Amino acid sequence: MKVLVAMSGGVDSSVAAARAVEAGHEVVGVHLALSRHRASLREGSRGCCTVEDAMDARRVADLLGIPFYVWDFSERFAETVVADFAAEYAAGRTPNPCLRCNEEIKFAALLERALALGFDALATGHYASRMEGPDGLELHRAAAGPKDQSYVLGVLTREQLAHAYFPLGADASKAEVRAEAARRGFVTATKPDSTDICFIPDGDTRGWLDDKLGLESGAIVDRDGAVLGQHDGALAYTVGQRRGLGLTVPSPDGRPRFVLEVRAASNEVVVGPREALAIAELRGERGSELGDLTTATEVQVRAHAEPVGCRVDRDGGAWRIRLDTPVEGVAPGQSAVLYRGTRVLGQVTIDHTVAAALV
Repeated sequence: MKVLVAMSGGVDSSVAAARAVEAGHEVVGVHLALSRHRASLREGSRGCCTVEDAMDARRVADLLGIPFYVWDFSERFAETVVADFAAEYAAGRTPNPCLRCNEEIKFAALLERALALGFDALATGHYASRMEGPDGLELHRAAAGPKDQSYVLGVLTREQLAHAYFPLGADASKAEVRAEAARRGFVTATKPDSTDICFIPDGDTRGWLDDKLGLESGAIVDRDGAVLGQHDGALAYTVGQRRGLGLTVPSPDGRPRFVLEVRAASNEVVVGPREALAIAELRGERGSELGDLTTATEVQVRAHAEPVGCRVDRDGGAWRIRLDTPVEGVAPGQSAVLYRGTRVLGQVTIDHTVAAALV
C-alpha cells in the first residue's frame, strides 16, 4: 500500500511513520506549512507548525530512509480554519480550530491531494482506531484512554475513513510511544505535546481577536438585564468563565458568577450562578455521519471531557441531543461527538443549548 504520512514534527507522527515503514508500505512523509510567517524557534512559537517542527520531521524521515516534502497549505488554512475561527468568535460562538483543521485540511485538502497523486491512504499520529464492522469500516476510540483523540476525528466522512490509517490506535499509553521513539533515536522522543492554537503561537487569544476583530467595551449584565459591570471585549469571553469578570455589583448571596452567554449583536456578556451553566439539551443543524446518529448512547462535548449518556433524534432540520446528565458550560460553536460504546458515529456542531432548568 502506498501511504502518505502527515508528519507534524512531533513524536506521535514520527512513530506512525516508522510503523508504516515496518508494515511494508511504500511511505512518503509530508509536513504541512500552514503559515507563511512562521516563527523559526519553538521558544517564540509553541504550536505544531514551526520551521523547527519541519526540520525535526525531516530528520525522522531521513532516519527512516523515506522521501520527505513540505507542502504549502497556508492559503487554504487561512481561508478555512483561521477565517472560521474569527467568524465564529465574531458571532459569539466558541470554535474548535483543531477539529476544523482535521475537517478542512488533513482529511480534505491533504487527503484529496494524496489520492490524486496515487496514494492509497493518509496516515496520522492520532490516537484512534479504524475497525471493520458488520456494515463496513468503523472509527473507534483508541486503547490509550487518556490520550484518545477520536473526538477531533468525529468530522470524518465514510469516504475519508476508508483512506485513513492510524498506526497508534492500539497503544496503551503515550509513554510507550515515547519509549519507542527513543529506541529509534528520534529527536522528537522528548518533545512536549503541542497545547496552543498554532496560529496564535504566543497563546494570547484576546490579543489576536482584538487585532482581527477589534474588541469593544460593553456591559456585563445578569439574566434580567441589570448592568453589573463593564467588559473590555465581549467576544473574548467564554461560557463558563469565572475569573477576570471585574464585576462592580456583588451577587446577593455572595456566590461567584459565571459567564452564561456572549451576545455578539449587543456586545453584552451575561453572567449568573453556576447552576445556570447546567445544560440538558443540545441542538445543531450541521453534522457529519459515520453511522446512524440516532443510535448514539453517549456524547462528548470537548476533546478531553467525560462522555455522558444521551438520546438523539431529528427535530425538523436540526439534530436534538438530550443529555441523561446535565453538562456545565457548553457553548454554541462546540462540537458534540456522538458514540455508541467505543464507536464514533459522527458529530453535530452545536447551534443552541437548553438549560437544565428549562427542560
